[in-house]
Amino acid sequence: MIEPAENILLIADPFLKDPNFMRTVVYLCRHSDEGSFGFVLNKMFEQTLDELINGLEGIEMPVYYGGPVQTDTIHYLHQYPDLIPECYQVSDEIYWGGDFETVKELLKNNRIDRNKIKFFIGYSGWEKEQLAQELTEKSWLTVSSTRKIVFDTDIDDIWKESLKHLGGKYEMLINYPIDPQLN
Repeated sequence: MIEPAENILLIADPFLKDPNFMRTVVYLCRHSDEGSFGFVLNKMFEQTLDELINGLEGIEMPVYYGGPVQTDTIHYLHQYPDLIPECYQVSDEIYWGGDFETVKELLKNNRIDRNKIKFFIGYSGWEKEQLAQELTEKSWLTVSSTRKIVFDTDIDDIWKESLKHLGGKYEMLINYPIDPQLN
């Protein structure tokens, strides 16, 4: 296990019962003494991008449920620092946000690969010391992220692949039932 930081995955403990985070993987974009935020990678939102954003009709891209905070906002992770100005570098290969009008134009003109940008409604956030407390309570496992997990892994496999990334005894947790008492 590693300390939380930017470009770290928070993997929900297999027995975590919180419905917002059960069997989820959160990609941390920021972590500081003031707090942390990131996006749930493996929870699909019921609407597509074109259903949420005016001017993007016909662009049926999936939107993910980023978390329970500010669910009236859209965020995005991408691999286009040269095309999307004002973005924030999270890792060598992953960027957060940037000028949304530029993103809309790039999408409308098919200038970006849709597999290299991921949209989220809302985000996951922790106030000062809150994430540290949850880690102490063993609600989360931590591991370094990869571009592959963020962008190229099927949504149904992200939690399992993240646990495999931890290796060792954690790989056995992949097959644990959500509630072992029901076994």
